[in-house]
Amino acid sequence: MTDLFSVDGKTVLVTGGSRGIGLMIARGFVRAGARVIISSRKADVCESVAKELSAEGHCEAIPADLSSDAGALALAEAVRQRHDRLHVLVNNAGATWGAPLEEYPEGAFDKLWAVNVKAVFRLTTALLPALRAAADADDPARVINIGSIDGLRVPWMEVYAYSATKAAVHMLTRGLAHQLAGEAITVNAIAPGPFESKMMAFALDDPESRAAIEQQVPLGRIGRPEDMAGTAIYLASRAGAYLTGAVIPVDGGITTRG
Repeated sequence: MTDLFSVDGKTVLVTGGSRGIGLMIARGFVRAGARVIISSRKADVCESVAKELSAEGHCEAIPADLSSDAGALALAEAVRQRHDRLHVLVNNAGATWGAPLEEYPEGAFDKLWAVNVKAVFRLTTALLPALRAAADADDPARVINIGSIDGLRVPWMEVYAYSATKAAVHMLTRGLAHQLAGEAITVNAIAPGPFESKMMAFALDDPESRAAIEQQVPLGRIGRPEDMAGTAIYLASRAGAYLTGAVIPVDGGITTRG
């Protein structure tokens, strides 16, 4: 059973890995014995977090701004220069934008489409040579996209571009999974519910708002780092080798309500 969930020695890239859900996933992989690369836009923060995680295992930083094709391609090239094989790509970097319906800016759709969808596609395709080099029929290379339950059901807040782009991530996941299955590369998505992150801080830092959100979760609590890391490690291990094209809600049961 230990081997079934092992990711020991695998090379893993986590975008947006310096905070929030990305950091939860990166720390989980480091503690599980993987060689982890984290990437985020702010170089100083990225380097600092990588140094912190290195105290528990192997972690290195490659800062990158994924809001443009050039940034995604530069990150892919930097990864390929350091590692000839990439076992796991976690596309976590993303952004959100909230505003009332009639005030919602067109620019929000442009920004979020670039970061939440285009960057996932461009980075994945740019890293295909490294993923193919790691792929094996019995132990495929893995792509894990971080979507959202807001892409599965109508969100509580007015985040129109965010929910639309996360729904696009889910469909992109299915399309890539179908296309890459024959190359022993699986593609799945995790759709998180409420977790401690910068995106959720405005709601979770307020005790009354936090309590209201917890009441909406059938399991009665906010997600914990182990919940997110455990799902990602499952998808990257032998235990998840036969799963592709799936979108897994990690939300305490919120989506059971439709």
